[in-house]
Order: sequence, then C-alpha cells, then structure tokens
Amino acid sequence: MSVSAGFSYDGERFREHFSDFEAKYGFHDMYSGSFYPFETEEERWAYFSRLIYLNRYSSAPGRTYDELLALVGGKDYFVITTNVDHCFQKAGFDKKRLFYTQGDYGLFQCSTPCRAETYDNETEIIRMVREQRGMRIPTELLPVCPHCGRPLTMNLRSDDKFVEDAGWHEAAGRYAEFLRTRRRGRILFLELGVGYNTPSIIKYPFWQMTAENPRAVYACVNFGEADCPNLIKNRSICINRDIKGVLDALL
Repeated sequence: MSVSAGFSYDGERFREHFSDFEAKYGFHDMYSGSFYPFETEEERWAYFSRLIYLNRYSSAPGRTYDELLALVGGKDYFVITTNVDHCFQKAGFDKKRLFYTQGDYGLFQCSTPCRAETYDNETEIIRMVREQRGMRIPTELLPVCPHCGRPLTMNLRSDDKFVEDAGWHEAAGRYAEFLRTRRRGRILFLELGVGYNTPSIIKYPFWQMTAENPRAVYACVNFGEADCPNLIKNRSICINRDIKGVLDALL
C-alpha cells in the first residue's frame, strides 16, 4: 500500500535523503539501513529520525490511501495492517476501525521494557532531524525512559520486547469483536499487498475465515503474489497488478 502511495524505501527517494549513509556504509535502501550496526547511538538516531520523519510525519505523495477510503468509507469496514507508517489514519480512516498489529513509527517504548507503556515521539523526532550534524544527533537528544532511565527504542515488533500497550489491546479487542459479530454474514476479506513475510497475521486468517463462511469472498491484490488455496478458489478474486492501478480502475 505505502509503496503504491509513493513511500518507496529505495531508489531516488532513498538517495535523496540518505546519500551520506549510503556513501559511508554501502547499504542502498532504508530497510537494510534499519538493521545496520551503527558505531554510536547518536548516529543510529540520526538515521532513524530521518526514516521516521519521512515515513510517519510526512504525507504520502500518492493518493492510494485516499482512493481506498473513497471505496470503503461508507461501508462497514475494519482495517488490520502490518504497516507502521500511520498512513491509514492520516488519510482519514476512522481510528476506531484500525488495528496496527506491528507497532507505530510514531511511538517510543522502553528498550527493557520496564512497563507496557508507549510515548508519542513527534517532537523528539523533529528535533533530531533539525539538529543533527555530520550524521549524528546531539547526545542530549538521545531518548531515555522517563521511568527507569534506560534507552527508549521504537515501538516496532522485532522481538519479544515489543510493547503491546493499552491502545494496542483496545484495537485488538475491537477487531476481534468486528469479526465475531460478522462471522456468518456477507463479508469481503480484501487483502492488499500482503506478502509472505508475516502471512500468519492477515493472509492465512483471511483464507481460513473465508473457508469457514460460505457467504464470504476473499480478494487479493498483489503484484507477483496474488494467489489463494484451491479450497476457496471459487469464492476468490486474485489480481496480479499494482494496487494503485486496481484502485484507479475501481474508482
């Protein structure tokens, strides 16, 4: 979804904002840079503050999310997403109908973590971007937990330290209730751009729920990976095209 909206992690967009990191360390996309063992925390946060600012606090140049909202906004919808860039909410989707399973670029958490709590980071990230020099942020801007003083990190699911705070659990509950109260009804499970990196979160459950409900339809839009099991093939629509092109055609 976000790539179709213009949030590419490589190519010209990467070089425009990270050419200094590319020249020094040799990685060629934002995703690879996210796993690089930087020499200092000041340099690591110089990198991540740029990445977060670009992909969380900047608006997507394309209208993919706006087009999807135009299609489903008046319907009884719910969004579950593994994206962490908040584009759904920025486009105007009802935040009570969104479940970000894997976290949010806009939140910090304790790296330990000492408690199941997250912290909005917009002010801190903008300062890091504005005040960094020579690929480093000032040491005094390194984020620390207000409770235990240990370093803060991003609220992204990468290991068993991911914090599922109260907001996460509330959203999970709303999603579960949405599915529970509609499990026998006429429903479309619309999967957009979900690959096989984390298929157990969206793809496999959508297949299973379609198989269990004879009134359900599964639709998948994914350039290069549009498929479904034979068990639900007669109630599936698999489109091997770019999401933006499909949404443009539907509108």
